[in-house]
Amino acid sequence: MRQSPGQPSPSSSTMPHAVADPVNEFLPLPRLFALGLQHLLVMYAGAIAVPLIVGNALGLSKSDLSYLVNCDLFAAGIGTLIQSLGFLIFGIRLPVMMGVTFAAVAPMIAIGVEPGMGLPGIFGASIVSGVFGIAVAPLMGRLLGLFPRVVTGTVIMLIGFSLLSVGINWAAGGQQMIPQVVDGVTHMVPNPAFGDPFGLAIAALVLVTILLLTKFGNALLCNIAVLLGIVTGTLVAAAFGKVSLADASAAPLMTLVTPFYFGMPKFELSAIISMCIVIVITLVESTGMFLALSHVVGKPISRNELTNGLRADGLATVVAGVFNTFPHTSFSQNIGLVSITGVRSRYVAAAGGVLLIVLGLFPKLSYVVASVPQYVLGGAGIVMFGMVAAAGIRMLGMVDFQQQRHNLLIIAVSVGFGMMPTLAPAFFHHFPDWTRPITHSGIVMGTLVAVVLNAWFNGIRGSHEVMHGAAAAAH
Repeated sequence: MRQSPGQPSPSSSTMPHAVADPVNEFLPLPRLFALGLQHLLVMYAGAIAVPLIVGNALGLSKSDLSYLVNCDLFAAGIGTLIQSLGFLIFGIRLPVMMGVTFAAVAPMIAIGVEPGMGLPGIFGASIVSGVFGIAVAPLMGRLLGLFPRVVTGTVIMLIGFSLLSVGINWAAGGQQMIPQVVDGVTHMVPNPAFGDPFGLAIAALVLVTILLLTKFGNALLCNIAVLLGIVTGTLVAAAFGKVSLADASAAPLMTLVTPFYFGMPKFELSAIISMCIVIVITLVESTGMFLALSHVVGKPISRNELTNGLRADGLATVVAGVFNTFPHTSFSQNIGLVSITGVRSRYVAAAGGVLLIVLGLFPKLSYVVASVPQYVLGGAGIVMFGMVAAAGIRMLGMVDFQQQRHNLLIIAVSVGFGMMPTLAPAFFHHFPDWTRPITHSGIVMGTLVAVVLNAWFNGIRGSHEVMHGAAAAAH
């Protein structure tokens, strides 16, 4: 008899009879942690990408960058445990893995490069936005009306488009212009390594490796194709002497993740507003992910359970800000793994969370990660960021353009505003400094325009319709 996609395989249970509640099934420890490691491998590349992007954009040293990755893994593990196991009114109690959201990258970089802000400014805005997320979680039924498919699809597409510029620059070897100090004065000069044929070749190798694994690999290889592509590119670059691990030997074998390591958080109103907008977007995305996952595991979720899951996203963001990392969200790529394996136990995700915490406590591993050349990340970034844009386009393909003829106009104007900071960084050069976290973030700009135009042309939809659309898009 053919097995339906939502049903577990016979081997997913250690019992001779069917498991009555597969979501709450506790597997034997060796199998539990083997499956948890598999979930970790699926989301690992995405989990470390954001601290690498932001850290490089802010010019952090290799030691600080590696510590940032440690903090990210540690906080992701805590968030995963909260989300999968549950804690009081927090947690969806489904097999969910947590990690840093890509939606916050552009606003965080805009905040971080502001004079006097840096990482403390990002962490302060993140902590407040997490508290805001906890507070508005019960109200998401009303807020969802502001984010129908035409808005959410546009925003996700803009996230991908904005990040593609980062991935393309990485593939070429980093920023086209780099700072150089001459007689005590900093000048921006052309990066001599930008567009170096060797780096471009390695980036192409990473990209081709990912495509080949996706085409010909089995289910597990497909899920970790990005990670394997990065490993392949790094090993080839190392063979040519382009990767240095000299600093890794000086790193301690184990270290503790210290709260507020980079300084006490700074709280600035415009930065907080921009991050709160990001949190609303991630809550909408998490709603679609939760609804899709509930179908995969065969367990309907109530509105209270949904609210608890969204609260956990907010709490994980607060915890992340305290432990020197960025806003967290529930990762959707692990849904596919749940569907493929048929293992629906939430304790498998919890085991993955424990492994994330363990990895976050070993700096030597972070030094290795921080030593990955930018052109290697660029080859993978083109795939990852392009997939984000493709997901938004897929959602927009479900939008009604016949009865609601203004939707094309909403998308067009929102994309136009959203691409301004990417295509013309000096467009708002003469605006007041306090507007920079908003005007220098295409995500925030595009979101605000899309929400306002949609409310004007189409009105505010009911939350049920929006939630249904989000679930369909997540599938």
